[in-house]
Amino acid sequence: MTERRVSFDFEVDFSNGGGIQGQGFRLDIEGEDIADDALATAIIEDMRLLMVGEVRILNKEIIEERHKRGGAVADEAGEGAPDQSFIDLSHTIKDGMITYKGLPAPLICDHISFLDSHDHYAEGTEFQIGKIEMVANTGTYIDTPAHRYRDGHDLEGLVLEKISNVPGLVVRISGAQDRAIDWQAFAASNVSGRAVLVETGWDRHWGSDQYFEGHPFLTEAAAVYLRDQGATIVGIDSLNIDDTSGGTRPVHSVLLKAEIPIVEHMTNLTALPIEGFRFFAAPPKVRGMGTFPVRAHARLEKA
Repeated sequence: MTERRVSFDFEVDFSNGGGIQGQGFRLDIEGEDIADDALATAIIEDMRLLMVGEVRILNKEIIEERHKRGGAVADEAGEGAPDQSFIDLSHTIKDGMITYKGLPAPLICDHISFLDSHDHYAEGTEFQIGKIEMVANTGTYIDTPAHRYRDGHDLEGLVLEKISNVPGLVVRISGAQDRAIDWQAFAASNVSGRAVLVETGWDRHWGSDQYFEGHPFLTEAAAVYLRDQGATIVGIDSLNIDDTSGGTRPVHSVLLKAEIPIVEHMTNLTALPIEGFRFFAAPPKVRGMGTFPVRAHARLEKA
């Protein structure tokens, strides 16, 4: 279903004097249009304005654009997502692919081929056992505290409640002009107890040289905000959740110190609603490793 937003200017007069104005304001809407009165109501409710006199809506334009948050403004409620629908949020791991420049590509081959297995089984019975050689930071993967801190817990120490069946929230940043994603991007959403998935749209460059250059990232202040507001797990569809232009990694440091797992190199976040889904990103239970690929996915809840 095509999603739409409304772009408009507004003027608000207060009954006790004064007023406020806005230019190029955008709101998510359901359907193909929205009445001026419904927009005026949305402004008053969204900004929690009191003693409002007159509201004037100017230069209204309906545009096709993905919704940025849940609870789209509508004259009538829209339809929700179907129950028990699953959405894959992981890149496929392929022989020879590069996830991160400087790290080796995976080698995928047979350990025992179907033909080789004929020496071990009865006629008509055959098996294949595959072998993969790769670094842990391959494809879509999860970071645990042991990835950053010597005394941090590893994959074996992951609490399942943090990586499986977690209420999800998508924060849409795609289209932003600034690469740095600061704390204000999350301030309009309730991130407490949620899997916070940051959709930058950078996954469209996956498999190209562009993917490795100029990627979006979170600021340290954003990481502190997510930590302090109680986010459970944080994911992003970009090369790295940190700025890689220098040698520090403040977002990894803040989140992993607080035992908040990180999932990087996600994809297909555009297929998710803002909320109303459960998130899953469970890796194998491996002792002594701090990162590993996951089959990140979401299950849409019944509206």
